[in-house]
Amino acid sequence: MPSGSPNPLRPHPHPELLTKRRRARLAGAATAVLLALAVPAATAAPAWAASEVAGPVAVATNHRTGLDRPALDGTLRAFHDAGMYGAYSAVRDGAEEWRGAAGVADITTGRPTTPDMRHRIGSITKSFTAVAVLQQAGAGRVELDAPIGRYLPALVPGERGRAITVRMLLNHTSGIGEYTHEIFAAPDSLETNRFRQFDPRELARLGLKAKPLGKPGQAHHYANTNYVIAGLLLRKITGESPEKYITDHVIRKAGLRHTYFPRSPHITGPHAKGYEAAFGAYDPPRDFSVYNMSWAGTAGSLISTTADLNQFYRSLLRGELLAPAQLREMKKTVPVEGDSTVRYGLGLLSMKLPYGEFWGHNGKVPGSMTWSLSSTDGKRQLSLGFNLTNYQELDDNNLPIPGRIDTAMKAHLIQALCGKENGASKVGLRPGGTSSDVPLWPEAAGARDQ
Repeated sequence: MPSGSPNPLRPHPHPELLTKRRRARLAGAATAVLLALAVPAATAAPAWAASEVAGPVAVATNHRTGLDRPALDGTLRAFHDAGMYGAYSAVRDGAEEWRGAAGVADITTGRPTTPDMRHRIGSITKSFTAVAVLQQAGAGRVELDAPIGRYLPALVPGERGRAITVRMLLNHTSGIGEYTHEIFAAPDSLETNRFRQFDPRELARLGLKAKPLGKPGQAHHYANTNYVIAGLLLRKITGESPEKYITDHVIRKAGLRHTYFPRSPHITGPHAKGYEAAFGAYDPPRDFSVYNMSWAGTAGSLISTTADLNQFYRSLLRGELLAPAQLREMKKTVPVEGDSTVRYGLGLLSMKLPYGEFWGHNGKVPGSMTWSLSSTDGKRQLSLGFNLTNYQELDDNNLPIPGRIDTAMKAHLIQALCGKENGASKVGLRPGGTSSDVPLWPEAAGARDQ
């Protein structure tokens, strides 16, 4: 990270006292923060030392032998030492499991993180929503290649409703615009919308009125509007709220115990505070753990744990949530612009690395970032959550500059996915550096489609 970066623990003037350039940056950051509800995303580094926030080192819950537990402990601890406030991780290799935590859940009290903390998972919600739609496709109630106008003619009428298919919504090739441009455009809109209740129909209409990101079926353009519309589709074809359907037929079917749609702005159960830096515009970072997530809905409002996420993707990839035909459809992918190693299916990312192919998703909302990746057979898994987001500086193109935290996070991901038999050396990761063949999934990727 460049020298001279602001210390996020130092008091910062009220936004109204910021320079004109800084205020414009804050407005842009607000939009980028919400657009990154979970495009393929990576975190990047703030320029502050871990010693500035006192907290415990990693602790682990060990269930079986076989995983390289000291290495997992060490890389998670290094993630905190590099500047991440707090993190919690779950790694599986078959029946063997490691769970650990490092750092603090509350920077004021020093309350430590624990491995079982509830966490806002952002756009990992899209995998759950896509499974629900695919279940309805398997039951013959919806056709993936049918126009969305067949099911929601009033919402998406005319030629557009005939051109955009259900599949295009789920793989983000619809070209529909992004509603967050509208609701999070003002400089301090993250704060002013904290307790606002949004109707999903309102969000969908805002996205449909926004500037299209492309032509239907032309290319992948990530937009949360697609999955808000998918939720409205579920409501239409099931006759019940999409949240209830997903809870009954996806979450419970997978046997998840700590995954739920929030009924209030508060997270229930043990959880960390979630700190948003907005690319340096919030200095110090603000706590957004209390937030009305109606703005995200079926695109990104779920709460879960790292252990639950591993169980969900394991159940999915082993064919326990979908029939084989629907799982094959979910895994039909399209290219993601700017990254040849990542492709996008129906609410499911495919990531090819030198040591294997992994499926899953990632997610981010203000103050909460999550990764969840599984090998094709569901045997090797990682789910990682942490509670400081958008902490990097931006370059002249308003794209995040990777730094120490990114490197440390990547080292933990590689250790978790490679295991001791492969190790980080196979992909050329060195202390203090990054490896060109392991993508960081730039956080602003979705914002490039603005």
